[in-house]
Amino acid sequence: MPQQTFNCFALVLAAGASSRMGTCKASLPWRNGKSLLFYQIEQLSLAKFVPIVVLGLHNCKQQVPSETIVKINQNPSGGKVTSILTGLKYVPQFDCLLISAVDQPRSSWIYQKLLQAHISSSVPITAPDYQGKLGHPLLFSSSVRSHLENLSEASCGLRQVVQTFYSQIQRVEFDTPEVLLDLNTPEAYQAARLSCT
Repeated sequence: MPQQTFNCFALVLAAGASSRMGTCKASLPWRNGKSLLFYQIEQLSLAKFVPIVVLGLHNCKQQVPSETIVKINQNPSGGKVTSILTGLKYVPQFDCLLISAVDQPRSSWIYQKLLQAHISSSVPITAPDYQGKLGHPLLFSSSVRSHLENLSEASCGLRQVVQTFYSQIQRVEFDTPEVLLDLNTPEAYQAARLSCT
């Protein structure tokens, strides 16, 4: 079945306070002179995802590509779950939903490879794998939607959904550690910037 017939959306979670980073992650410079947020949305769009970005009130003025759907999480202190639930309200019926945090930028070819693997199977979750370690982003089938809509911090959030379907996760092998990239601290960010130059 042609890829164009699939409804593929991406939730980019960017409402956090970036307390460990010490500055707003979304606006950090990344590749090609783009901000971390702009770059990630651009790469998702190139991979034929419809990006829906969930921002907080503190960074709601972030610049994003014109085709981006931007929504505001009014309660970001409630954790990532509140951003996922906020974004899901604006996701129509989907065949594939990718969920990623703003501090997990990936090149478009990674998104494309994951999407091709996901739509070619009937698994509930697809995830990248590097040397036996699961990375991000995660891609979800529509069959998992009800689980996502019932997330709560009390039940470990997205981790609970992953645990529920763990044995059914499709692992897509990559030969790059980029799929493990997680820019939580200034040190991690600077190290990643150096490796990209």
